[in-house]
Amino acid sequence: MATLIRGKLSNKLTNAATAVSNKSQAKVSGMFARMGFQAATDEEALGFAACDDLDYDHRQGMQMDILTSDEIGGEGSGEGGDLDGDSHYQRDGTGPPHSASKDGGPTNELTEVRPKITAWEAGWNVTNAIQGMFVLGLPYAILHGGYLGLFLIIFAAVVCCYTGKILIACLYEEDEDGQLVRVRDSYVDIANACCAPRFPSLGGHVVNVAQIIELVMTCILYVVVSGNLMYNSFPNMPISQKSWAIIATAALLPCAFLKNLKAVSKFSLLCTLAHFVINVLVIAYCLSRARDWAWDKVKFYIDVKKFPISIGIIVFSYTSQIFLPSLEGNMQKPSEFHCMMKWTHIAACILKGLFALVAYLTWADETKEVITDNLPPGIRAVVNLFLVAKALLSYPLPFFAAVEVLEKTFFQDGGRAYFPDCYGGDGRLKSWGLTLRCSLVVFTLLMAIYVPHFALLMGLTGSLTGAGLCFLLPSIFHLKLLWRKLQWHQVFFDVSIFVIGGICSISGFIHSMEGLIEAFKYNIED
Repeated sequence: MATLIRGKLSNKLTNAATAVSNKSQAKVSGMFARMGFQAATDEEALGFAACDDLDYDHRQGMQMDILTSDEIGGEGSGEGGDLDGDSHYQRDGTGPPHSASKDGGPTNELTEVRPKITAWEAGWNVTNAIQGMFVLGLPYAILHGGYLGLFLIIFAAVVCCYTGKILIACLYEEDEDGQLVRVRDSYVDIANACCAPRFPSLGGHVVNVAQIIELVMTCILYVVVSGNLMYNSFPNMPISQKSWAIIATAALLPCAFLKNLKAVSKFSLLCTLAHFVINVLVIAYCLSRARDWAWDKVKFYIDVKKFPISIGIIVFSYTSQIFLPSLEGNMQKPSEFHCMMKWTHIAACILKGLFALVAYLTWADETKEVITDNLPPGIRAVVNLFLVAKALLSYPLPFFAAVEVLEKTFFQDGGRAYFPDCYGGDGRLKSWGLTLRCSLVVFTLLMAIYVPHFALLMGLTGSLTGAGLCFLLPSIFHLKLLWRKLQWHQVFFDVSIFVIGGICSISGFIHSMEGLIEAFKYNIED
C-alpha cells in the first residue's frame, strides 16, 4: 500500500512539474515572439530581390510562429498539456507542422499569426538589400564616371527612396469615409491592377519575368565573382578563372535538392557580419594610404562608351522595390515606413559614396571590376576567401526564389499550368522538377564561363530589370492608379523619373550588350 501511495504521489508531482515547465517555456517563448525577436540575415539582403511569395518563409533567418492550441498531445497531455492561449516559438522550424504542404506534412487545425517587425528590423532588412557585396563594383563605376558617378550614387538613392514610397502608395485606396485601406499585397497585384480590365494578368507576367531575370542574373553574378576572386587570390596556381567557376558550381549543385532554406540560413548572419568586416578592412587599408590619394584622377568628364554601364552598376546596388510591399505589410506600424526608407537610403548613400570614392582615390586608374582584387596578395587572399564563402552561401536564396517563380508559373498554376506538378503526393521532387533545377544551375555556370565579366553583367542587370523595377514601373503605376489625387509636382517627378530612367536603361542596356557580345565572341574563339 505504501508503495502504491508513493507511486501515485510521484506521478502527480511529475505531472505538476511538467505542466509548470511547459507553461513557463511557452510564456517565455511567447514573450520573445511578441518582442519580434529575429535575426536579419544575408538572405534578407538578397532575397529582397526575390518574389513577394517568399517574403516570410525564405527571407527570415529564423522562423517564428505563434501557434494557438487548446491541447498539445504526447506525454505532456492532460494537466501538463493544457497551454491555452500560450505561444510557441519555433527557432529552427521544428515542432508541430503548420499545414499540409508540398513537403507532405499533415494538416493541423492551428491558427498561425505572423509576427510583425519593427521599423528598426525593417530598416535592417532594407539595409541588407542595398548594402550587399555588389557595392564592391562601385569604385569601378567611379573610374568611368568621376564626380558624375558620385552624383549618381546620391541621385539613385533619392529616386529609389521616392519610388519605394509611391509603390507602397499604390497598395492603398480610400474607402467611403476617406480612410486609406490596403487593397493590394504585392508588386504583382499593383501591376495587374494597372492592366485591368483588358489585360488583368499582363502586368503580373511582366513583373514575374523581370523577377526571374534579376534572380537568375544574381545567381550568375555570384558564380562569376567566385571564379574571379579565387583566380586573383591564387594567380600562381595552374587553374583558370573558368575552372574556378566550374569548381564553385560543383559546390552549388546540392542547391538543386533544396526544399527550404533552413540549413543555409544558419550561416547567413555570420556571412553578413563577415562582409561588414571586409568593407571596414578595405576602407582601413585605403585610409592607411591617404597620403598617396590621387585627387587629380577624379574626372569631371565621363567615358561615353563605358559610363552607361556604370549607371547600371549603381542602380543595381539599390534594387529593393520588389520586396517592399511585403515588408511594409509585415511592419507593426506601417506609418513608420516612410521614415525608415529615408534613413536607410541616406545611410546607404553616405556609405556607398565614401566607399567608392576612398577606394578609387587609392588605386585610381588601376581600379578593377571587383575592388578587393587591388589589395596586396596576402590580404587579398584572406578577404577574397571570405567573399567567396559569402557568395556561395548567398547563391541558394535567389536560386530558390527563381525556382519557386518558375514552378508556380509553369507547374503549379492550377488548371492553367503548362506542365505537371513538380512534386508528388508524398512531397517528393519528381524527375522533371529536379531536371529544371539542375538545368538552372548549369545555365548559370555556362553564362559565368562565356561572359566572365562582373561589371558588364551587373551593368546589364541594373539597366534592364533594376531600372525597370525601381524607376519605370513604379512611376507608371503611380500615375495610372492615383492620377486624380496627385499634385502637379508629383506628376512632374513621376514623368521625369520615367524619362530619365528610360534613357539610362536603354543606353546602359545597349552598351552592356555590346560589351557582352564582344566578350562572348572572344571566349568562343578562345
